[in-house]
Amino acid sequence: MSGYLLAFLALAALTMVYVGKSRAKATHNGAIGKVHSRPIYHGLNVAIWTAVPALVLLLVWLVFQSTIVNSLVLSGIPGSENLDSSTSSILMSEVRQVAAGNLFKEPTAEVKAAAAHYQSLQSISAYLMAAAVAVAAAIGAFFGLKVIESRYRARHSVELSITLFMMFSSLLAILITLGIVFSLVFEAFHFFTMVPFNEFLFGLRWEPQIAMRADQVAGQGAFGVLPVLYGTFLISGIAMIVAVPTGILSAIFLTEYAPAKFRAVVKPLLEILAGVPTVVYGFFAVLTVAPAIRDLGIAVGFEASPNSALAAGAVMGVMIIPFISSLSDDAFAAVPRAMREGSYALGATKGETIRKVLLPAALPGIVGGVLLALSRAVGETMIVVMAAGLIAKLTLNPLDAVTTVTVQIVTLLIGDAEFDNPKTLAAFALGLVLFVVTLILNLIALHTVRKYREKY
Repeated sequence: MSGYLLAFLALAALTMVYVGKSRAKATHNGAIGKVHSRPIYHGLNVAIWTAVPALVLLLVWLVFQSTIVNSLVLSGIPGSENLDSSTSSILMSEVRQVAAGNLFKEPTAEVKAAAAHYQSLQSISAYLMAAAVAVAAAIGAFFGLKVIESRYRARHSVELSITLFMMFSSLLAILITLGIVFSLVFEAFHFFTMVPFNEFLFGLRWEPQIAMRADQVAGQGAFGVLPVLYGTFLISGIAMIVAVPTGILSAIFLTEYAPAKFRAVVKPLLEILAGVPTVVYGFFAVLTVAPAIRDLGIAVGFEASPNSALAAGAVMGVMIIPFISSLSDDAFAAVPRAMREGSYALGATKGETIRKVLLPAALPGIVGGVLLALSRAVGETMIVVMAAGLIAKLTLNPLDAVTTVTVQIVTLLIGDAEFDNPKTLAAFALGLVLFVVTLILNLIALHTVRKYREKY
């Protein structure tokens, strides 16, 4: 129903643009004196009055509809007032499944009655919602058309509406960020009430397997984050060793040496690498790169694991080459032509001009691209899952299997475990660590760009 109502509001807004524009033209033709706003602004103003209040009403209705309907259904089930929140949630899930016709077992009579009540309330709510949205749209259209006159400041009203929408979008982005941070900090604090902060931050063993039931056999659990962080930075470091020289040198070649036709073909092809799904890189790593590295290591006498940090890092480096290459290319292109010509006029060669003029001038853009690529490498998951393994260890051997923060987060949250034990809550502590690391990298990039930025 909500989809149909959104389509109705979109159609109503488009219709009212035409109606408001036509009425404004008719009003302006008979007006005496100067007209303030063009007819299109009157049409847009009527469309905003028609769609926006009705859309806000629709969103508010959808937000509270489920809670109200669920509470009304639960109140009709005998004994539901004595159930805790988790049991009530499970019961309502069963009621919704029965109402949808998904029967996995024969439901009880109470559940059948609750499902029928749920369907009835859903139907009533849908009809009431449609009527309320239609009435709100009609009232908005009426007032939007009523204010049309030659001196009405329709353009100012439309611009104010757009400004308010942009302010709302900015505020929404800030609130979402704060919500993410709050959820991480809240759950991480719960974790640190069970596991000492020092043990987590300075521990050298990561073995989060613990018994979550009385009859389950498992280890005692160790939550030292250093092996996981070490694996993250080891794989990211290998990726940067592959990506940074390749990306910067390719940008220099495309900017300073390549013919225009060659650049027009190669640059889009290079940037296609950024659009390849990471799971494809993971398949390439586990099926091609990892076996080749293992065979090469065995051939030269080194013990190599089927999954290795080198395989994951090398493929990840290929994946992030477009980030560095594209941003470095833009940084080189932003250097004024006069600086190049001045260097050539003083007798410098092309290579000397690149080393002593272009690279220093484009350094902020290059550093920003490198740190952005590093943040992308630190947050990568799929390639590491498929090519590096799940074992957390401190090793200097790049041919050995390691793991990263993102992989452990995925591993810990697999399944239906409740967030009441250290094993599951450890994922939020790792997420908080990853958030802090990427935030520090972004602050370093911002500081570097501001410090070395040159305005031409």
